[in-house]
Amino acid sequence: MAEPLYVGVDRSDESWVAVAFTGDGFDHASVFDSIGECWSAYDERARRILVGVPIGLVESGEPDRRCDELARSVLGERSATIRTPPVREATRKQRYSTANRVHRRKTGHELSEQAFARSDSLARVDELLQELPEAAAAIRESHPEVCFRAFGGEPLSYSKRTAGGYAERMRVLAHYDRDAAPTVQKAAEATGGTAVAVDDVLDAVALAYTAQPGDGELYTLPPEPPRDAAGLPMEIVYRAASPLVEQ
Repeated sequence: MAEPLYVGVDRSDESWVAVAFTGDGFDHASVFDSIGECWSAYDERARRILVGVPIGLVESGEPDRRCDELARSVLGERSATIRTPPVREATRKQRYSTANRVHRRKTGHELSEQAFARSDSLARVDELLQELPEAAAAIRESHPEVCFRAFGGEPLSYSKRTAGGYAERMRVLAHYDRDAAPTVQKAAEATGGTAVAVDDVLDAVALAYTAQPGDGELYTLPPEPPRDAAGLPMEIVYRAASPLVEQ
């Protein structure tokens, strides 16, 4: 029987980049056109899949999820990387003006254009998890910046899209696992020739390290996640030696 896989998946432009580990380490990296294709590739072997997009969505009322508020509180200067997702109905809208109108009507708040830019990704994941209970059992939300923060033990200083930010994140992973540098190199080579950005590959590697059994424990922001109207948890999963917030 094939070994179970632990997968980190991040959105990169129009693609989904997946980095898969076995319990022993890096197995492979792949690029998919859709989250549905990604799930089909791993549904039989994946023990845990961590995706870097919001899963549990607000229907109406206060738009900020507790997990996002807590993530901002632990990220320090990188807190702006946590964006408030659109309400569920707004993720189904194709135009920003329409989505913003729906979001404003349901929450009383404006929807940022950066948050809207990810709407289609959120909608596709949301639909997959509502349609397939087996996918909902394996796929959970994480966030690369929270993963790096948890591995490193302190907030990051630089954007991932800068040379300093890339080096900073590589140092964090290398401290967590001495094989991190060759692992990132293998993942980058496997996705070469695609439109996937190297910093998104690095994010997917961090998500895969979090998914894979290893040092520390799996925790969630918040410690006891609420569920949305569809029954999906509103959480951000991370791995750390000790929790980032009081349990």
